[in-house]
Order: sequence, then C-alpha cells, then structure tokens
Amino acid sequence: MVEEKKQHPKRRPPSARLTRRSLAFVAAGAVLAAVATFVVAGFQGADDNGGGGAGSVVTTGAVAGEAFGTATGGDCLTWTALDASDLAKVDCEQSHLFEVVADIDLSVFPGAEWGPGTRFPSVSRFTQLRDEQCAPAAMDYLGGRFDPHGKFSVGLINPGEAGWAAGERTLRCGLQFSSTTGNLLPIEGRVADQDQSRAWDPGVCIGINNGVPADPVDCAKPHAFEVAAVVDLSERFPDALPSIEDQDAFLEETCTARVDEFLGDPEALRNKTLTLFWDNLNFDSWLAGSRKVNCSIGTQVEGGGFAAITGSAKGDILIDGQPPVPPPDDNGRLLPTPLPGAAPLPGG
Repeated sequence: MVEEKKQHPKRRPPSARLTRRSLAFVAAGAVLAAVATFVVAGFQGADDNGGGGAGSVVTTGAVAGEAFGTATGGDCLTWTALDASDLAKVDCEQSHLFEVVADIDLSVFPGAEWGPGTRFPSVSRFTQLRDEQCAPAAMDYLGGRFDPHGKFSVGLINPGEAGWAAGERTLRCGLQFSSTTGNLLPIEGRVADQDQSRAWDPGVCIGINNGVPADPVDCAKPHAFEVAAVVDLSERFPDALPSIEDQDAFLEETCTARVDEFLGDPEALRNKTLTLFWDNLNFDSWLAGSRKVNCSIGTQVEGGGFAAITGSAKGDILIDGQPPVPPPDDNGRLLPTPLPGAAPLPGG
C-alpha cells in the first residue's frame, strides 16, 4: 500500500478520514449510553420511580465492610461480585478496579436532602454528584494532569441502599478504566504513574454490538475493528500539540506503513476490503501527557456503523459472514475500495 500511495498520491485520504470521524461519533454515542446506566462503579442508586420493582438497579450494602468505610484518597479497591459486596482494599500495584481520589461526606452538606431517613438518591442524582464533586477531586489528585478523553474515567461509589438506610452518607470518588460499554477493566499501578492515552495494544479486536464498537474480544469472534499499531505523536511532534491537519498528514503515512507491516503484505488491506482509520489527540489530552493513538482497520457500513468481522486481519476473515472479494484491477491501476453502498466508481 505504501508503494501504491507513491504511484497514486491523490488516493485514500477522503475515505480514510470519513471512517475515522465516523468511528469517533459512533464510539462517543456508545460511551454516552453507558454513562447513563453505569455511573457509580457498581453501586448504583434506585431508579427515579423508586426501588424494589423488576427493573430496579441492584445495589450493595458494602458500607458494612471495613474497606468501603475506611477508604480514602490513594487507596485502591477491587471486587468480583456483581453487587460488589466483596469489596476489598488491595495494593495499587495489584490488579484493581478503582483508585480512590477523595471521600465526600454528604452529612456536612447544607440542606435536608442528606438527613436521617431521607430517600436513597437516584442514579441521575449520583451522576450530578460525580460531576460536581468527583471530577474536580480527580483533577486535584492528579495535579491537573487528567486526560478526560483518555483510558481512565471518573467514578463514584455510594454506600448502597443498606448503608444509606443505616445513616452512612460518605461517597468515594475515584478513577476507573471503563470499556466502551461501561464494564470496568482491571488496572495495575497508580494512574499518576501511567500513560493515560486511550490506545489499545496491536492485535486487540474491539467487539461489536448492533454495528457499534463494544468491549475487547478474541479476534475469532465478531468484532468492529482490529488495532494494528500504536503511534507516539511525540516522535514527530516533541514540543507542542500539532493541528489535526498535521496529525492527519503524519498518521496517514505512518499508519499506512505500520498496517502494511502488521498485515505482512502491502496489498492485504485492499484485497480484504478493509479501511484504515486512526485517532487524533486534542489539547486536553496533550496537556495531560497523552501522546499515543491507534491505527485500526475495519469496514464501515452505510449509515456510520461497522460491519462484523470474524478472524484476525492477519489471516482469513469474514465480513458479515462472507469472505471479502478484492476490488477489480482496472487496466493495471488499483482502485480505492468503495464504502459499502457507494455508487460505482467512474469507469468501474
């Protein structure tokens, strides 16, 4: 593909950039949907219509345990039970799910909302508290170096309905690693000591759910796209954040070369009808120290979603259950792969 680019320098940027922009839009939608239902790291409040019904959210009385009751900034917590009732403190170098940045005592807040006998807050109220109290606490905890678009997100653990009924009013704010669908992924080491770039390792396949990227899966299972490379933008831009245009120019060339190397054949991307796309970094991410982005490969479908790919792109794949058909060679000239549903190319 590098050689092809040299022969036809005007090829590829429009479709590749379209796919990259679409990925950002689709992924953001999935994250927003996850936030609406997963805002407190497994300790959600009752729904707005009251608890106890078939659709109510399961909560936990983990406040009865010492780990929640004594957790403070710098402690790391983990659990395995769905309701997190086995919550425990662990060394932060060990695998964990939550790094506490602050404990917030609601009993000292003004107003009657938090007094004895008050109703357990709803998910939306806990979401407000997370945004109002936990987001700034996380920024302070990290000395201002928090990437709001990176791999870590701000979470909140509440005491659960049982703890609330017993009079516990302390919340724990913390940092967590959430997947696209909102599931928590393990963390090893303190966040302050890590690169916060939201970049997956090469060879990771991101699952698919109704055309939308989901959680990492084995590449033998249906997935939206496969990560082919990680690029450190500081290699080319060591001093200041480059513009999106400069990022795109650098990443078009670099990702093309890295993907060709990943696949082992410069014609593989074309022959398997896959499209290359990449991520960009913005000012907030750069300021927090994030420098890495992914080069990924997948197939976009009409409407902005993704086709389901089965198998690693390094070998044989199926796209929506069918083997890919390489585009024709028109008098020796390689044609760009059209997006599904696109009109035939002139002369095709």
